[in-house]
Amino acid sequence: MISLSAEQCRVIGVMLEKETTTPEQCPLSINSITLGCNQKSNRDPVMSLAENEVQNVVDELVQMNQLMLDHQASSRVNKYFHRFCNTEFGNLQFSAQQRAIICLLFLRGPQTPGELRTRTNRLADFADVSEVETALNQLQNLNNQTLVKKLEREPGKRESRYVHLFSDLDESDLAESNVTQAENIASASDHQLTQRVTALEQQVAALTAQMACLTELLEDK
Repeated sequence: MISLSAEQCRVIGVMLEKETTTPEQCPLSINSITLGCNQKSNRDPVMSLAENEVQNVVDELVQMNQLMLDHQASSRVNKYFHRFCNTEFGNLQFSAQQRAIICLLFLRGPQTPGELRTRTNRLADFADVSEVETALNQLQNLNNQTLVKKLEREPGKRESRYVHLFSDLDESDLAESNVTQAENIASASDHQLTQRVTALEQQVAALTAQMACLTELLEDK
């Protein structure tokens, strides 16, 4: 299985997305790919790539046989189409649902089945979350390849997230994210505990003062 950088995943994700949502604009120019990569919505994390950076990523993917220059384009501007999946050039053959999931995981990182169902509405049809889970299970063993992985459920979350395995960066980024989240939860718990201890100390001090007053009154009698 190929190994992709975060930027390479973003470029392929953009090309998969645009091929489905705006096929009339494909193949894509470097400018169009750049705009898609840097989109502020439906992207996580948000990137700010220059056109020359995107060109470098595209050139890398061309060398990896994941993209191809469209030699039949009549425009003076170079345009590209992907060879990542569902072509005669490779062995990755996805259903529309599987393809939509991979596209979203490339564009938005780890997600739950519920999030995937909501966010793939323009890419594929899912009747319910169980259909998403079925497609995810298929991607965990597709032609003897494990393309996605179910992650441990996060504290306070009802659903587990899934991550694609085309990029090693996802694992390290995810680990760092989980550590940060755990630290935030621990910090919040410590803060709540401190508040409770402070409140109890104030109550004890008030009760102590009241007891002292009562003792004085009894002694006066």
